[in-house]
Order: sequence, then structure tokens, then C-alpha cells
Amino acid sequence: MDEQPQGRARRGAPGSKPSIYDVAVLAGVSHQTVSRVINGRPNIKASTREKVEAAMSEIGYIPSSIARALATNRSRRIGVIVDSPMEFGPGSTMRGIEQAAVAAGYSVAAATVDDGMEAAYDHLKLQGVEALCVIAPRYSMIPMLREFGRDLPTILLKAEPEDDLLTAAVDQYAGAVHAVDHLLELGHRRILHLAGPTDWADARVRGRAFSDRLGAEGLPLLPELSGDWSSDSGYEIGRTAPEFDDVTAVFVGNDQMALGLIHGLRTRGIRVPEDISVVGFDDLPDARHFLPPLTTVRQDFAELGRVAIRTLLARLEGDPDVASTMLEPELIVRESTAPAR
Repeated sequence: MDEQPQGRARRGAPGSKPSIYDVAVLAGVSHQTVSRVINGRPNIKASTREKVEAAMSEIGYIPSSIARALATNRSRRIGVIVDSPMEFGPGSTMRGIEQAAVAAGYSVAAATVDDGMEAAYDHLKLQGVEALCVIAPRYSMIPMLREFGRDLPTILLKAEPEDDLLTAAVDQYAGAVHAVDHLLELGHRRILHLAGPTDWADARVRGRAFSDRLGAEGLPLLPELSGDWSSDSGYEIGRTAPEFDDVTAVFVGNDQMALGLIHGLRTRGIRVPEDISVVGFDDLPDARHFLPPLTTVRQDFAELGRVAIRTLLARLEGDPDVASTMLEPELIVRESTAPAR
């Protein structure tokens, strides 16, 4: 049971910077508990951590990472390598990472892979990062990331586990099964998969789940189409691909491609969902405003980022029981799917 704040725990004077004691009062815990949360200590109950983090956010308390670095000879800095940071998923995950890192008293240094994975890693090492988080690494990056993992505690945010590295992910296989099962329940039997780029683990896992599920039902596996995650690629495929003349449903690798696909199909006089049902993946904030509102699989990217940082910090602090994490996706049914024609 958490020790309740006493004595010095207080609200700051008007205009003063919020203190650790202000956080303790608002969260209903001791200032020692707040300190343990800030310093990323293991064995803090999740409910307690969430209360403290919420209190810190509410009053705008920011731990002094510089003071701690001077006192402990540690940078308290987490390095993040991100591919395609402008995509919704990586960008949203990054926000969750930053929230959890700051709440634990760490700063975040980020690098993209525009100039190569090794250059990104070298950039972060120069900033003295203590641990590394990699968002959505491609298959070609894994061998180099294993080398990095020998030097720094590392976690990969990818759909498939790695024997020698921590991973955190939303269960892509389960999400794809949710999407396909929804279409099967509506009576669809000729279902097409519009996949993402083949060098992304998420795309491959979703494609494998799609194939497995149709195979288990004894249904024909139609040739897979592939886009680049963009709405433009979905539009061009929807506008030109002949495969849509003989299907009743499409499982699309992400919402952006689904948006373009629906537009492209409309130019051919193919209606969604009257002629073809469409299911996306991600649940973009605007997915409910698509025309029609999009049935999709929701991933909580911000929570993924927060969980990844908590897992990584537990490893950094020497927790022997830390393990890879898999979050559950959720099917969101809207108006882009209907019974098979």
C-alpha cells in the first residue's frame, strides 16, 4: 500500500513551478513513490504509475534530467530510431514514447534512418543515450540491430518476436484475423488482400494471417496486391486493377490505402459497401469520417509507445523478469462493410 503524503507534501504557491510534492498530493501517494516512478524503478503497480503520470501531466511537472545526470553520472536519455516518422503509426507511437520517458525522468533523442541505420545509431551514441527503442524496423535492419543490442539495452517495436532482443507490438496476426472473420461472418467468400510493403514485418504478418484464415475455410487465395501505405497507391490500384471485378470484399493493409482504394473504385462505378466491402487497419482519427465511415482494426499506438518505454526501462534497471509484450487490437465496425451481394 502506498504511503500517503504528509508534512512537506503541498501545493506550490501561485506562479511557482510545480514540485514533486505537488504531484504527490494530487496523485494521493508519497513523494517517495513519485520519485520511484520518475526514476523508472521496477515493481511499481501499474495503477500507481498511471496516477502519478496523470498528476504530472495535469500540473505540468517536468523532472530535472540535467540535475539527475550530474548527480548520477548518467544521461537518462533514451534513443529512438524511427522509419517513416510522418506515417500515422510511427508518429503516434513516438508521442507515447515521449510521454512515458518524460514521466520516468528521461529525455528522448530521436533519429531517422534517412541516412542509414548506422548513421542514426552513431548520432544517438554521440548524445550519450543509455538505451535504444526502434520503431517499425524493416527486415533488412535486423542484423545491425542485433549488433546494437549487444552494446545497449534495446527494444524493437515490431510484429514478430526476436529471440535475442526485447520486442513490443500490437498483435498484427490477431488484428488481421479479426478483419477476415468479420468479412466471413458477412458471407464473403471471394476476398482480396491489398497489402503494405513486403519489407515491413507488420505487412507480412497481416498477409500471413489472411492466407491462413482463408486456407482454414477452404476458400480461394486470390493474388495479393501491394501498395506503399499511401492513399495514392490505394487510389491507383483501385482505379486500375482488374482483380476487383470478381471480388466482394477487400482487406486493406492500412486506412490510408483504404481511403485511396475507395476513391479509385468509385471512379469505376464500384460502390462501397454495396458492391465491395472494405476493411482497413489502424483506425486513423479521420477513419470515422471517410465516405463511407471505415470499418477497421484499431491499434493503440500511443499505449504501445508507453509500454515499450516501461519495458525498456525495466531492462535498463536490471529487472530479470522483463519480457516482450504483445497488445491486443480491436475491430471497429462502421459502414464500409455489408453482407456479400
